[in-house]
Amino acid sequence: MAHLIPPLLGLIGLACAYGYYRKIIALPAGEGKVAEIAEAIHRGAMVFLRREYQILAGFVVVIAVALLLSPLGFSTMLSFLVGAGCSALAGYCGMFSATRANVRTTIAAHGSGSAHALNVAFMGGSVMGLTIAALGLLGLGLLYLLFGGDPETVHAIHGFGMGASSVAMFSRVGGGIYTKSADVGADLVGKVEAGIPEDDPRNPGVIADNVGDNVGDVAGMGSDIFESYCGAMIATIAIASTMTAETAAPIGSRAALMFLPLALSSTGLICSLLGIWLVNSNADKRLDVALRIGTIGAAVLFIVAAYGTISVTGIAASVWGAVLAGTIGGIIVGLITEYYTGGKPVDHIAQAGETGSATVMIAGLAIGMESVVVPIVTTCVVIFTASHLCGLYGVGIAAVGMLATVGITMAIDAYGPVADNAGGIAEMAGFGEETRKITDSLDEMGNTTAAIGKGFAISAAALAALAIITAYAQTVANHVDQFTMSLTNPLVLIGMFLGGALPFFFGAITMTAVGDAAFEMIKEIRRQFREIPGLLEGTAKPDTDRCVDIATTAALKKMVLPGVLAVSAPVVIGFGLGPEALGGMLGGALVSCVLLALTMSNAGGAWDNAKKHVEKGHYGGKGSEVHAAVVVGDTVGDPFKDTSGPSMNILINVMAIVSLVIAPLLG
Repeated sequence: MAHLIPPLLGLIGLACAYGYYRKIIALPAGEGKVAEIAEAIHRGAMVFLRREYQILAGFVVVIAVALLLSPLGFSTMLSFLVGAGCSALAGYCGMFSATRANVRTTIAAHGSGSAHALNVAFMGGSVMGLTIAALGLLGLGLLYLLFGGDPETVHAIHGFGMGASSVAMFSRVGGGIYTKSADVGADLVGKVEAGIPEDDPRNPGVIADNVGDNVGDVAGMGSDIFESYCGAMIATIAIASTMTAETAAPIGSRAALMFLPLALSSTGLICSLLGIWLVNSNADKRLDVALRIGTIGAAVLFIVAAYGTISVTGIAASVWGAVLAGTIGGIIVGLITEYYTGGKPVDHIAQAGETGSATVMIAGLAIGMESVVVPIVTTCVVIFTASHLCGLYGVGIAAVGMLATVGITMAIDAYGPVADNAGGIAEMAGFGEETRKITDSLDEMGNTTAAIGKGFAISAAALAALAIITAYAQTVANHVDQFTMSLTNPLVLIGMFLGGALPFFFGAITMTAVGDAAFEMIKEIRRQFREIPGLLEGTAKPDTDRCVDIATTAALKKMVLPGVLAVSAPVVIGFGLGPEALGGMLGGALVSCVLLALTMSNAGGAWDNAKKHVEKGHYGGKGSEVHAAVVVGDTVGDPFKDTSGPSMNILINVMAIVSLVIAPLLG
């Protein structure tokens, strides 16, 4: 009977998400120019997602047929399709809601003040967060009812993670290329060359830029977190399924240990709903206070409730210790990320602008590198504590603990792009300074929550990937006699070097893709400024649809190679060099991915906020030489923090889950 709880709670979560969506739609959306701008953003976002999903559908069909024809068979193929469908649906629902909430946030800020505007923006993010948690529980819960009762058939569930990761890879990379090509083009030509404000309606790239906030930071980020959330549960179930009754006995029965990840995530969904309620109830307080009350409140509630969940299932209290380690580790990484992207380091970068853009670049890179240390040490402490308390199973359950309250974590993260869009719409619609002041305060807090979300996503992806790699090693060991991943084995070392190099190659591909796409965008914006009479004077309208089409086409073309590389690399190494080399590749890729992701995301976030710090009037303010220098840093940081850096999370998880799926075939 308990096995029915996760899918039932998944349905309740979806119902709550729909309830928030209905509340959003019932709010006024404005008329005339503001409604026209909002519709252009919504239409551009949905066109991109529709075209992206058409390409994805072909990829999914090819992989599904390959799985069906392989020894893995129909069960794994079914799980793969369910995982891909849930991930795509989560991205679609979240982005649809976000592009309806943005203009309503603008109207709320214009007529009702900051508290109501925060509520609306946060409701938009809540739909994304709850949809991710609910679909993860619903999809995995139903598959567990089908395959999870028997350790011999539970391997089929791994296909769910592969489907979710495949969609996440294309959504994150495609969305990241789109959003940064539009952002870089609009900023360089509009703010730097033409000297007009950000989100100025005269700029042909601003609609594409606002569309990009949704496809990259809502749909892309949502699918990123979804695959880590599901991957952690799948890996922990896999680790438990390979345990013998004797090895499981000190901490609980094998059946209880297999079901526990779903039970904890169900508990986490309830705590997320309570956390969302706490944010809405405290919206009249300072913005950062309201959001922090919800986040920390949900985490504290989960820690307490998790102890009860573990006790009820008859599992040892040491497992709760691993959950506690993972939850606290996630909070620490988030706070460290907040410091490096919003504290003294930001002022240091802004001050470096007094001597030019070169010193801004040096300061930002140094801060990005320094920001790696504490999150890595924290992750190491979590791994040591969890494994000491309950072995390799503890690593997986710590990842589940870190991700269990994903509903509110993603709600706060997705709130950011809704608030950012609200500010852009207010600027383009010509609303007054008071409205823009409110949307700017929401946006500023959104930048911080987005940076914290990225740090959390990286840390969670690292633990989830480590759990999946552990499950891979145990699965291969069950099929290959005397399998080990020793550093004295040349094949393992070869795999480590290949795996360590892959993230750098992947980062180069995605950075180049943003540069190439931005080049096309810059040329088009310059052409319109040059050839459309009266555009800069504000007497003519820009051709925004052309810029949206350029960003969409470039992103869809450029996302294919990184996606194929991530899925094919484990297959080539695994069947070409063997399971030892593949294990080494996963280890090398994990280390490189985490280090690069933290460096790039935090450096990019710090550069972005340094620019905003100057624009508030510090070090000469807008239009000064310092401002020009920090805009250069922000422009370089854009693909760092929103394309290449976040894509590393998915790269390691895609390679790890594909390796786990093919593990039984490597014997």
